[in-house]
Amino acid sequence: MKYVSEFRRGDTARTLAAAIDAAVPADRHWRIMEFCGGHTHSICRFGLTDLLPERVELVHGPGCPVCVLPIGRLDQAIDLALTRNAILCSFGDMIRVPASHRTSLMSAKARGADIRVVYGPQEALKIARAEPEREVVFFAIGFETTAPTTALAVKEAAQTGIGNFSILCNHVLTPAALTAILEGGVAIDGFVGPGHVSTITGTRLFEPFAALARKPVVVAGFEPLDLLQAILMVVRQLADGRAEVENQYARAVSRDGNAVAQALMAEVFTLRPEFDWRGLGTMPDSALTLADRYACFDAERRFNIGYASVADHKACACADIVRGLKKPQDCKVFGTACTPQTPIGACMVSPEGSCAAYYAYGRHREPA
Repeated sequence: MKYVSEFRRGDTARTLAAAIDAAVPADRHWRIMEFCGGHTHSICRFGLTDLLPERVELVHGPGCPVCVLPIGRLDQAIDLALTRNAILCSFGDMIRVPASHRTSLMSAKARGADIRVVYGPQEALKIARAEPEREVVFFAIGFETTAPTTALAVKEAAQTGIGNFSILCNHVLTPAALTAILEGGVAIDGFVGPGHVSTITGTRLFEPFAALARKPVVVAGFEPLDLLQAILMVVRQLADGRAEVENQYARAVSRDGNAVAQALMAEVFTLRPEFDWRGLGTMPDSALTLADRYACFDAERRFNIGYASVADHKACACADIVRGLKKPQDCKVFGTACTPQTPIGACMVSPEGSCAAYYAYGRHREPA
C-alpha cells in the first residue's frame, strides 16, 4: 500500500538504526522526546527502542489530548449531562476516562445521562438540528489538529441560526506544553515534533521554541521509518551543535501549514488567559476559548459552570508520565490494578496514552 509498506521495510530500518548509532558519540547519552501519543504507539508497536543504541533514550511526551485533560474538565462535562439535561456529544476515547468519585461519562450514561459518541462536531451539530428542543453540547478536546473542525461547526451554527448548540472547549496548544516540559526540569536534548498538528500549523510554529530553548525539533510522520529518520535527524543536529526545526514529514507537512484552517481558528477562537493541564499545571496562553462574537456557543458561559481543580488518584502516575518524568512501568499500579479493562488513569484508557501503548504491545513485560 502506497505510503505504508515502503515505510516499514526492515532492511531500511536496520540501516537507519546503524546510522543513528554512528552519529551518537560514544561518551554521550541523549534523551529525545516524541511529543505525540501517536508516535509513542508506533514506537511500541514496531519495537523501535530495540533498534536504537543505549546512548539514545526515547522519552514519551504529553501529546495525548485525553491524557493532558484534567479531571475537573471532565467533571464539567458530566455535570452538563447529568444535571443540566443537555445532550453531551463526545469522542469515543473520552467515554471511559476516570473522573471524580469513580465516575466517567460511561457511568453517567448508565445513570440516565444523554451522552452520545460522535465522530466530530459536525455530527453533534446534526443532532442539534434534529432535536431543537434540547441543548446539545460538543465536548471539544484536542491540540491544534482538531480545533479547526470545532471552529467550523461553531461558525456554521452561527450562520444557520442553530441556537441550541454549544461547545465545552478544551483545545490546547502544543508550544506551551513543550515549554512547560523544559521549565519543569525534565532533561530533554531534542524533540520529535507532532506530525498531525503540523499539517495545520506548519513547522513554522516550532521555530520560536527551538530558537529560545536551543533544542532541535524534527517533525515526523507515523510509520517506523519516519520515526527512525527523524531520530537520526535529531541526533545529527545534536552532534553538530545545531538547534533547528526540520521537517521529515514533507509528504504531508509544509513550513506554513494550512492557511484556511489557521484563519478559521483565528476567527472563532481566542487565547484563554490560563488553562489547567494534567501533569503540567496551570499555564497562561496555553489553550483556546471562543471569541466574544461566538460567546453564545460557549457552554461554560451559557450554563454558567465553574471549574474546580481535582487531584489525580493517589496511586496514578499519569501526571509524571505525561511530563516525561516516568515511564509506564514506573507506576505502581500499571498492569495490575490499572489495566485497559479497569483504568485508574487516563494514560491507560486513551488510545494515544503511553500506558495503553505499553500494555497493548507487551512493553509492560519489560523491567523498568
